[in-house]
Amino acid sequence: MNPLERVAIVIASLALSVGLIALLSGFFTSRDQGSLIVGVGLAGERFRDLGDAPLRAGQRPPVYDSNPPTSGAHVSEPVTRDEVRLDNNQLLDALAAGNVVILYANRTPPAGLTTLVQALAPQFTPALASAGQAVILGRRPGTVGLIGLAWAHMVRVPEASDPRLREFAAHWLGRGARGR
Repeated sequence: MNPLERVAIVIASLALSVGLIALLSGFFTSRDQGSLIVGVGLAGERFRDLGDAPLRAGQRPPVYDSNPPTSGAHVSEPVTRDEVRLDNNQLLDALAAGNVVILYANRTPPAGLTTLVQALAPQFTPALASAGQAVILGRRPGTVGLIGLAWAHMVRVPEASDPRLREFAAHWLGRGARGR
């Protein structure tokens, strides 16, 4: 074997090794579920999917990995109106169905929020929420800015005009818990 053939074999071996490492790294990275918060992007912060198991009335809820919770066992309690305070059961029931919930602190939605919601989805009705096609406004005292919630996802923004809120709601509307 002459020196030129040896150099060609070494170069081909290195190229094959680098290609295989890159291919396998991408393969395994795409299947990594992580543990708690696994990513922040245009679609918001992602949390582990804690499932949609039913709880019986009076049964203690699990420890959720986000506040407010974005997934987990809960008592089924549909949302019948928006612009009211939502408890965790209503919140999780709405998210599991595929709705997007936007939380704010005061008694009335902040400037621009109602207009944003009207541009994204029809006016709230219990039937629309039951179908997982509503953007629901909810009051949550102590909220700083606005919190957009979808199943296992969250985005925090300072005001309704922040484009991340619109992108988040448009992306996640209709995507609830698996199997729904």
